[in-house]
Amino acid sequence: MTVLDQIIESTEQAVAQRREQRPLEQLEAQLHRRGADRPFAEALARPGLSVIAEFKRRSPSAGEIRPGATVAEVVDAYQRGGAAALSVLTEAAHFGGSLDDLVAARSSSELPILRKDFIVDYYQLVESAVTGADAILLIAAALEISQLQALYNEAIGLDLDVLVEVHDEQQLASVLDAVDPDLIGINNRDLRDFSVDVGVTHSLLADIPAGKTVVSESGLDEREQLAELERVGVDAVLVGQSLLACDDPSEALEQLTGGHEADLD
Repeated sequence: MTVLDQIIESTEQAVAQRREQRPLEQLEAQLHRRGADRPFAEALARPGLSVIAEFKRRSPSAGEIRPGATVAEVVDAYQRGGAAALSVLTEAAHFGGSLDDLVAARSSSELPILRKDFIVDYYQLVESAVTGADAILLIAAALEISQLQALYNEAIGLDLDVLVEVHDEQQLASVLDAVDPDLIGINNRDLRDFSVDVGVTHSLLADIPAGKTVVSESGLDEREQLAELERVGVDAVLVGQSLLACDDPSEALEQLTGGHEADLD
């Protein structure tokens, strides 16, 4: 089994357990209590290169990233550093996350929030909406295209923005044909073995139709990388591990963007 296979298997088991503890009907009854809308897609559409700053506790490749860190202190630093939006990794078994982290981020920041997880079930979409996510991630590598299409439409129906993530030409072509999303994430990390190649973004960019918001994900830790991505037409980047590993994530974010996201030249 690949790393991705293992994560999907554990995710399906965890969702089944949560569904037993809290049936879908109970969860859906909380939808009317959702807070004010924080448009995620709009935050990425502003001029210049936007940064989605991510909070995650650990990863299969790096282990524990920032021991003892609280969500509140990290997202506050991200907001001060100029992030356009937040990403909160909620997968538990491999990344140490939880929906509690998402709730804490919502109460500690005014920025729109992406729930980053391995979404395989409608139940997770309702969870996302109830706990304060403004957007969710759908990973093409983790889903059959029919699953992705159904989850995409269901997420839109719940008023969630959807970032659809691809890693190769075949995934991109299938996603464009099935759902034609406005937000496309290009993951430079191969989730089968967690290897990283920033060139993946450059190789796929030419195949993305004009008018899409493109997000480059993973392996980004230098200002020169961001400047080049902006130059070739990328709209936003998702950065987490390189910021979390620094003593001051706010200062690290400012240095990474040159202190001003709209001007990386």
